[in-house]
Amino acid sequence: MSDNPRPAFYALRPGGWRDYVTLLHPPYTLWHLSYVALGAALAPRMRWGVLGWTALAFALALGVGAHALDELRGRPLGTRIPDRVLAGLAALSVGGACAIGIAVAAGSTWWLLAFVTAGAFLVAAYNLELLGGAFHTDLWFAGAWGAFPVLTAFFASAHRLRGEALAAAAFAFLASWAQRRLSTQVRFVRRRVARVEGRVELRDGSAAPVDAELLARAPEAALQALAAAMVLLAGAALLVRAA
Repeated sequence: MSDNPRPAFYALRPGGWRDYVTLLHPPYTLWHLSYVALGAALAPRMRWGVLGWTALAFALALGVGAHALDELRGRPLGTRIPDRVLAGLAALSVGGACAIGIAVAAGSTWWLLAFVTAGAFLVAAYNLELLGGAFHTDLWFAGAWGAFPVLTAFFASAHRLRGEALAAAAFAFLASWAQRRLSTQVRFVRRRVARVEGRVELRDGSAAPVDAELLARAPEAALQALAAAMVLLAGAALLVRAA
């Protein structure tokens, strides 16, 4: 790993339009949008229009809003986007997502507003670390960005929750928990570690150096593979419903 590693494997060189691409966390945003697709595909009736609006709402709230709020707190990605722009992006995107949710609820079931309210709360509570960070934990991450998109997308199409939705939500919860555990180590190495010294002594008497690259290589490769796998799984589920 270089002396000045990127804050994330998908981060582009700072400056200009590249900052906005980095802000979106493209692999992770697509990963969590895959949960939306899975929830919709599991519903008894496939409602493509509802899926489109639900995916757009989550893309705005999570892909833009949540990440903009996160970048406001300490600049973990090192972007040069002005604070006022980040705040504006967060307000507009989360507001837009809520507006979409209300419009879909008006045309289907008002019970969907419970999910809209919960989603807005989760974005603020997690990314602003409300109550001293009580909501900024691995379990809250898994619930907010894993289980919740599945349940919301299923309910938006089916207007109720069933066993398959709960099972898929449990899958997404565990997958997102694993994501969080892996990414925590990678973020620690990439963003906080200045130097690593040491070696590993093997049983055959040889030794191997321990460095930052060694600490981050395996979990980062796992994250990249899992991100691709989730997108492919969601794609397969949609293809089944399109057949």
